[in-house]
Amino acid sequence: MSTHTWSWIHKWSSLVCTVFMLLLCLTGLPLIFHEEIEHLSGVVEAPLMPAGTPNASMDQIAQAALERRPGEVIRYMFWEQDEHPDITYVSMASAVDAPPEENNAVVVDSRTAKVLDEPATNEGFMYVMLKLHTDMFAGLPGMLFLGAMGLLMVVAIVSGVVLYYPFMRRLKFGALRTQRSTRVKWLDWHNLLGIVTVVWLTVVGITGTINTLNRVVLGLWQMDQMAEMTAPYRGLPPVTQPAHLEQSIRAARAAVPDMTVSLVAFPGTMFSSPHHYTFFLKGSTPVTARLLKPALVDASTGRLTDSRDMPWYVKTLFLSQPLHFGDYGGLPLKLLWALLDIFAIVVLGSGLYLWLRKPKAVTAPKTQTDGMPEPASALRRTNTNEVAQ
Repeated sequence: MSTHTWSWIHKWSSLVCTVFMLLLCLTGLPLIFHEEIEHLSGVVEAPLMPAGTPNASMDQIAQAALERRPGEVIRYMFWEQDEHPDITYVSMASAVDAPPEENNAVVVDSRTAKVLDEPATNEGFMYVMLKLHTDMFAGLPGMLFLGAMGLLMVVAIVSGVVLYYPFMRRLKFGALRTQRSTRVKWLDWHNLLGIVTVVWLTVVGITGTINTLNRVVLGLWQMDQMAEMTAPYRGLPPVTQPAHLEQSIRAARAAVPDMTVSLVAFPGTMFSSPHHYTFFLKGSTPVTARLLKPALVDASTGRLTDSRDMPWYVKTLFLSQPLHFGDYGGLPLKLLWALLDIFAIVVLGSGLYLWLRKPKAVTAPKTQTDGMPEPASALRRTNTNEVAQ
C-alpha cells in the first residue's frame, strides 16, 4: 500500500478510537493500584491471630452469612489469599437465578466464621473506574464496543509504525526539534513516545480486546465442556437438600491436591448446574495461579463427579488478564505499567491535538490567462514542509 493509504488508515483509526482509549487509560491507571487503594480506603481485613490458626468449617461460614442476610441464598464464595488472607467473601442474592448485578457481599473471617463487614459492591470510586473501564455502564454491548476500539487502536499502532520508518529516515531516532513550532514539538513527542510504547500498547490493546469477550468465552465453555461434564444429570430434578459444603470442598481438594480452591459456585448458579457444587482451583506458580481448573461435586452426595483442565480458549482469556493489568509482578511491575500508561495518555492526547491543530492546505491561485486552475502537480502542497528537516 502507498504511504497515502497508510496515512489515511492511521488518521481515521486513531480518530475513531482516541477518545475511548483515553478513557481506558485514565480509568486503568487507578485500577493498576487497586490493591493499594483498597488498603488505603480502609477495606476490612482479618484480625491478627497466631500463625497456623485453623479455619472454621465451610458450613459454619455459610451459616454465618445466611444468618446475617436471612431470606437470601448464597451463590458464590471466593478467596483472595494473597491480597486478603483469612477472608472468605460470600456473594448472596434473593435467588440463585437473580440477575448478575444483584450481588450482596458478606465478608467472613475464615478462622472464626465471624461476619466482619457487608461492603457495598455497586458504589465508590473504584467501582466507577472499573465499570467505565470494562463496559461504560452499558453491559455487554458496551464491553464489545470497547473491544472493537481496542482493535482499532492496534490498527492505528501498526499503521503508525509503517509511517514512522520513512519519517525517521530524515531525522535521528528520538530527535526533538525544540526550535520549531509547537505543533512540530508535539509531533516529535507523539512519534517518540509512540514508538517507545508500541509493544506495550499492542499487548494491552490485544489482551484488552480478549478480556471484553469474557462473557462470550465463558458462555461457550458452559455450552461445551460444562455441558459434557453435567450431561449424566440432564433431566434430573434439582437438588433440594445439598450435602455439607465442608465435605464437598474436601472432595474437590482431594481430587486436585496440588491446587487450592479459589471460588465455589453453588448449585443452580451461572457457573454450576442444578446438581453440583463447582469448585474452581488454581495452582501456586505465577502461570498456574491464573489458570482455574473446575471440579464438580455432586451436591446431593458430596462426591466428586468430574474435573478437567479448561479448554484453550478459556486459558487464553485467563492468561490475558494479568498481561493487561500488569498485576503479576508486584509493585515494580505496577509502577512500570503506570509509567507506560501515562506515556500512552500523552501519545493519545498529542495525536488529538495534532489533528485539531492541523494547518490548512495551501491552495494555488488561478492563472491569469485562461482562468483555469494550476496543474495538479502544482497543488500538492501539504503540511509536510512544516515537519521536514
